Parts: sequence; C-alpha cells; structure tokens
Amino acid sequence: MKPAEPFARFAYQRHADQARATPASHPVVIIGAGPVGLTLAIDLKLRGIDCVLLDDQDRIGEGSRAICFAKRTLEIWDRLGCAAPMLDKGVCWNIGKVFQGEDLLYQFDLLAEPGHKMPAFINLQQYYAEKFLVDRAQALGVDLRWLNRVIGLQSGAQGACITVETPDGSYSLDARFVIACDGARSPMRSMLGLEFKGEQFEDQFLIADVRMTADFPVERWFWFDPPFHGGQSCLLHKQPDDVWRIDLQLSPDADTEYERRPEVVRPRIARMLGHGAFDLEWISVYRFQCRRLERFVHGAVIFAGDAAHQVSPFGARGANSGVQDADNLGWKLAAALRGRAGLIESYDQERSQAADENILNSTRATDFIAPRHKAEVRFRNAALALARQTEFGKRFVNSGRLSTPTTYADSPLSTKDAAPWSAGPLPGAPIPDAPLGNGYLSERLGDGFALLHWRACAAAAEALTVVDVSDKDEALIARFGLTLGAGYLIRPDRHVAARFHQMEPGALSAALSRAGAA
Repeated sequence: MKPAEPFARFAYQRHADQARATPASHPVVIIGAGPVGLTLAIDLKLRGIDCVLLDDQDRIGEGSRAICFAKRTLEIWDRLGCAAPMLDKGVCWNIGKVFQGEDLLYQFDLLAEPGHKMPAFINLQQYYAEKFLVDRAQALGVDLRWLNRVIGLQSGAQGACITVETPDGSYSLDARFVIACDGARSPMRSMLGLEFKGEQFEDQFLIADVRMTADFPVERWFWFDPPFHGGQSCLLHKQPDDVWRIDLQLSPDADTEYERRPEVVRPRIARMLGHGAFDLEWISVYRFQCRRLERFVHGAVIFAGDAAHQVSPFGARGANSGVQDADNLGWKLAAALRGRAGLIESYDQERSQAADENILNSTRATDFIAPRHKAEVRFRNAALALARQTEFGKRFVNSGRLSTPTTYADSPLSTKDAAPWSAGPLPGAPIPDAPLGNGYLSERLGDGFALLHWRACAAAAEALTVVDVSDKDEALIARFGLTLGAGYLIRPDRHVAARFHQMEPGALSAALSRAGAA
C-alpha cells in the first residue's frame, strides 16, 4: 500500500509558554523536526536535558528523500532506542555492483568481516525514519511543537531570544542555545546573514520512486553509460513496500518542469526496466551542491545537518553526516549546560573537518560521474577501461564513495599516542563494533565516557562505564590491537579519546580532562 498523503500528520497544540507575559526560558531550542533535530532532541532528553523542538509543518511524508542510512547512523539510533523498528522495516544491504553498459565492472562488500550488530546500510524511506524518531521522542516526553515557525531571532554570546509564529499568533522563547536543524533553505541562516561557500554543479538528476514487483537482488546497482539511458549514469536501489529508487542523469540544460512530467518519466523508466508494469510514487529533479557555512557555531546559535552543509547524494553523505552532527553535539551541549562550555568550540572544529571530508568525496564522485571538462572525461574513460582489465584499476572508479564516519585527526579533545600501536582505531577515530561476550561492544558502552580494557590495572573514575575484555573476545582484541594491560578511553559519541598500552597513574585522569569529561 502507498503511504497515506501525508504519511503522518500531527495536531497543533497550544502551549502554556504562549500565554506568558514574558518569554519562557529553556536550555535548548531545536528548530526543525527532521532526522537531525529529532536525533538531537532524543539524545538530550536521555541525558537529562529538557529541550523544545519546533517545526513549521504538521506532517511528514513528502517523498522518500533520503533513503540510505549507514551503519554509524544505525548505531547512533540504536543507542537512542529507536533502531529496532527501522531494521525491521528497512532493507538491509552490504553489496554494491558497478556496471559499464551491460557489463559488470566489479562488486564490493561494505561489511566483509563478521561481528557487527548493524548492517553496512539499510534503505528506508525518510518518512519512515522520521516517524520512528517521532514515536521515540513522544515516548520520552520531548516537548515537540508542530506548526511553530521561527520568524525572528535576537542572539548573543550568552543566549538567544526567538519569535515563533503559530495558528494562535506569535510568542517568544529565551534559550541558552538555539540549534538550527532547519534544512538546506535554513531561515536561521538568513536571519543571521550567513552564506554558504562552495559550488553548485550544472548537471541535473531525476529521482523517481517506483512501485513494482521485481526479483532484483537487494544490492546497490550503478551504471556508467547504460544503453537504456543515452550513455548517462543510472542508480537503482530497493526500498521497503516494493518501492525502488532510480536516479537518472540528465543534461545540464534539461527543462526541470518538463522532465518531471509523469508522461516523460514513464518511458525513461520503462526503457531501463524493460517493461511498464510499475507505478510512479515520487518524482524530483535536482542539481548537486557541495557547500557549507564557514563556521557552525555563532554565539548561542549552532547549525547542524543541511543547514550547516550540503553535498551531492552520491555516497549517502547528507542525512548520515547530519545525524553524526547531532551525535557529536548532544553530549557537548549537555556538558556545556553543566558548566563545561569549552566543548562547544570543538563541535565546530570536528564537524567542520567532517563537512570538508564529505564535500571532498562528494565533489570527486560528482566530477567522475558527471565530468565537466575534457580532461575529466578522458580520466573517467581511462579509469573505466583500466577497471575492465585490472584489479587495481577498479579503485579509480568512483560511483560515490559511501558514507563513513570521520576520524577527527587533530581534535583538541584527543590525547596523542605515547607509543606506536600495531592496530586499532587512532585517537579521534570512530570505534568499530565487535562481538563481546554474548552480545556486542556497541551495546555495552552507555551514553557517557567508557573505558575499554584488557586486564588493565588503573582505577577508573566513577563516571566511567567500564567494559572488561576477556581472553575469549579474540575478534575485539584483534580489532582494537589490544595487548594485556591496554585500554581505550571512548567518548560518548563512540570516538577514541585516548588509548594506553599500560594504564600509568594519572594518564587516564589527564585524558578525561582533555576530552572534557571533567
């Protein structure tokens, strides 16, 4: 069945704050109830921080939009208690295939090693992801206000005041922090007079979600020069409910309104599939943008997700990087509200690095998929020809390097290694999951700082979650490069703060202080 239009609608409710003579004051106000804003609101609630989440709409369900959610994002949502329904509904996949014409160039497995709780990716329409996040937020008692549009902002270093328009008129709120998760056209950016820096690509792409019964395997299929689409690129993904996502490259001068017409789209899809037994669910035409704000923190106003940065959809970096913004920011906001304000600047440093990395990868993929210059065309053709003949040539083919979390190589929160390690995640790197006892490491770390160790001797601080590794946890020991007496200090967002070959007196305390835990 096609989801109802809209997929979910939420009633406007008047709040007591609207009757106050003076603005109510809240620690955090989040603007935008998309995946990023909802993730952050849930995270803060679980950390004991009450926040207000405002959205100018009363519904979700306007097209699939983002559909590919990566392992790291699923691990974040699992920690927040909302991954299970997403896994139940979503289409799990690890395998991708790249074709040129009708020939398979190569295939890849994004999760070749066993021992991870989450799959490499799930495909799930964004309206389902948002609905599961809303369900979790409501179950936790998050103050979620629909049809509340922010129309004014006064901001300073110590807080902000926003004006909110509702069906009952306008009212004001004071907040220590205002988090702008209000999307690519962010009104908050406009209110502060901020501009994106970067580039917009000329090529256009058609997105079509079609409903059909097909026996294609659950894999990501990408074509260069497909015979059914005039030599331009094409992407195929399966979603739940027998819906398939198809991306078709268009020429830069294509007429957007014309290309969106169902009577124009249907013949294109029919040529690709070899039949017309499908229904059109959703159609959109877009141009790629790879841009970001110069800074994400502006006094009391902090930007996250598409409001802070935008990338092309190749590689599934948009929504996934936004959820990772929320994961990075949540514990730092909670710490700042409890007196450790210096951590907020590290959000800007770390997530700016992540945005630059995503933009670089996204730009490279776009240049390869839709080359703009003769030199780029020659390089792409040479790379595709080499991939047909050699194994190493396949590494040069770029159909979109799929989303992976960033290693914060120069983070001020990280303690550098005192001596080299033979293996394991570096300080600043995201930790890999691994089997631990009868479960997984990701299930044992909690929401705060954690100490993972293999028979280390140092006394742990009371606030730490201590995870003991036994001699039987061989995969985990190998994955982390552990030796007897060694340990890792892991941040609340599951990145490495420090690691120790031996727990020397004071080393753990110093690392905790540097990482902002004390």
